[in-house]
Amino acid sequence: MPKAAPTPLSLLAPLLSRVSGPGQYVGGEPNQIVKPDAEVRLALAFPDVYAVGMSHHGLRLLYEIANAMDGIAAERVFAPFPDMESELRAAGRRLTTLETRTALFQCQAVGFSLGYELAATSLLTILDLGGIPLTRFERENGDAPLIIAGGAACFNPEPWSDFVDVFVIGEAEEALPELLTILKAFPRSNGDRRELVRAIASEVKGVYAPALYDTRCLADGSVAVTGPNDPAAPFPVERRLAADFDGTPQARRPVVPIHATVHERAVVEIMRGCSNGCRFCQAGYVSRPRRERNPEKLFAAARDCLAATGYDEVGLLSLSTSNYSRFDELLGTLDRELAPRGISLSLPSLRVDHALSGIPARLNSVRKSGLTIAPEAGSDRLRRVINKDVRNDDLLAAAEEAFRRHWRQIKLYFMIGLPTETEADILAIAELTTAAARLRDGGKGRKGGGGPSIRLSVSNFVPKPFTPFQWTGAAGPDAWAEKQRLLTSRLNRRLVTCRCHDVSTSLLEAAVYRGDRRLGKVILSAWRRGARLDAWSEHFRPAVWNDAFAEHGLCPAALARRDLEVAAPLAWDHIDAGVDKQFLARELARAGEELPTSACAPGVCAGCGAGRRFLCGLTSKKAYVSS
Repeated sequence: MPKAAPTPLSLLAPLLSRVSGPGQYVGGEPNQIVKPDAEVRLALAFPDVYAVGMSHHGLRLLYEIANAMDGIAAERVFAPFPDMESELRAAGRRLTTLETRTALFQCQAVGFSLGYELAATSLLTILDLGGIPLTRFERENGDAPLIIAGGAACFNPEPWSDFVDVFVIGEAEEALPELLTILKAFPRSNGDRRELVRAIASEVKGVYAPALYDTRCLADGSVAVTGPNDPAAPFPVERRLAADFDGTPQARRPVVPIHATVHERAVVEIMRGCSNGCRFCQAGYVSRPRRERNPEKLFAAARDCLAATGYDEVGLLSLSTSNYSRFDELLGTLDRELAPRGISLSLPSLRVDHALSGIPARLNSVRKSGLTIAPEAGSDRLRRVINKDVRNDDLLAAAEEAFRRHWRQIKLYFMIGLPTETEADILAIAELTTAAARLRDGGKGRKGGGGPSIRLSVSNFVPKPFTPFQWTGAAGPDAWAEKQRLLTSRLNRRLVTCRCHDVSTSLLEAAVYRGDRRLGKVILSAWRRGARLDAWSEHFRPAVWNDAFAEHGLCPAALARRDLEVAAPLAWDHIDAGVDKQFLARELARAGEELPTSACAPGVCAGCGAGRRFLCGLTSKKAYVSS
């Protein structure tokens, strides 16, 4: 195929003068990689705006991995804000990559990082502005780019299956290079798209290609995948894990943004997987077993990233950072290295346990602006239901120590609408947060002008596939709203600020998370009606989505609130996420009996199946694995 003719930046200049934040559309940032003569051009598309996508660790990592391959150029593209979308359409301009300003339809592939269901309409915006037909059915006989998707939302790929050619289920560090190698060897001019998709699905473990599978309609109207219609397609599709996590690449030279982003810091991923088994947490199940990176490699990556970017903050990335087996050693070494250089250390949400109270004293390099903790539920009873081994005394001891060492604020994450929740459980959140807030300033609460002691963030529980609560319906918008009113009415606003997640947004999440192929038509209809950037409250339009559901005879509240039969087929049964379905059903039963399940530890195995499958596939490779 002839080389794509780039769109000169000068042609965009008149548009940029009329939009907000023009810097996010121009490229040219430090550390960007430009390979104009590459054989295969992959557009790494993030279905949200630049400020969010440039903070995404997975995008940074895949950018460096793909660009390290001979003949492959990975270039970035993000969803534009509505003002830029309007300007592009009015001027007849295509959405292009930032590195070489290549229109998306001229790329060989477009790969989406799908971490969130409400990114669906942004995916369609990127395809349409890039000149690519929206559905895979429209692309069957042409030479449009191959549309790839991966990320957490792809563990139930069915709502997206009308738009994506191939999904990478699980971790992509090894799968993406294998996929790109096939793409590089497959001439685009052949025009045999199904043969390309077939080759990728059969040769790359962890790939699901919707076109290669049959479906049937169930008695309740839902759609289930019954099996492959092509002998080359795997069934079920097993998730992909990085076999040697300690040996996988790290992002050492991320592109430095020239426009403001959500996070501006170096990031090192210290661990994957989580052994705690919280029954609401999809990430904790689908990324099992827990795997750690050697501390020396973490130190080296942090040094390289800081040197290449000039950031003054390092973030530690994992699902449960304080469960890292060499946590004290890691914190001590980083603190000694970073503090003298004026570089701070950012910790993600921390687990509440007996060791939490010692963390504030060990962190001289952490900015004292706030400590983030996720108790999730306020009462001991409800924590037993969700298998969250948290004790109020531990949380309060940590709060007291943090305030004693001049931390100004603590942020607490809770969920409402959890299975079996009662009014008493809601009130327990208010009691716990108030007790923590009063520990500031020697038990007197805040000093004048100091601001509230506690920032409370409250989300609405949304059931997700591959968790024990995948069969449990959501509480729904009316119930969520009433629970929010009850909670906020009992909070002391002098001590606590509270932010509750929007109930309309949670309803759409709950309707889509467990959706099937019927949702594709709803998503397309909502986009055509003007749905854009649905994760942004100022752009989210619930009425548009309600009309789209109604157009196709579906009710979002009914989909969100429905309880699913444990024995019935699920829309995602053709995906093997590594944890046995029977184990998840047992965990659901234990939740109903308020019985905890011990965290994975040496000599302690809950029998979920993930460790057995993972280790069986690794007999020829050495992995740095923590029990």
